[in-house]
Amino acid sequence: MGGLSIWHWLVVGVIVMLLFGKGRFSDMMGDVAKGIKSFKKGMSEEDEAQQQAQRPAPRLQQQPPLDPNPDQTLQPMKDDRPHS
Repeated sequence: MGGLSIWHWLVVGVIVMLLFGKGRFSDMMGDVAKGIKSFKKGMSEEDEAQQQAQRPAPRLQQQPPLDPNPDQTLQPMKDDRPHS
């Protein structure tokens, strides 16, 4: 009594095709597919942004710590600008 048979679905499909037309229905399905794709892309970009925020920048991890200059003979650069 409460179940829908294949004939019910065919009648519903024919009515939908008559109301929306073949081209318009396929255009709507294409728009739905584009919406789903953009939603998935947005979700993956959000996940990537959260992962990047949790990790420190890789270049900071790769840099060696700064050590003072071991060469003791270095002198400051002399000022060679003309004096006026």
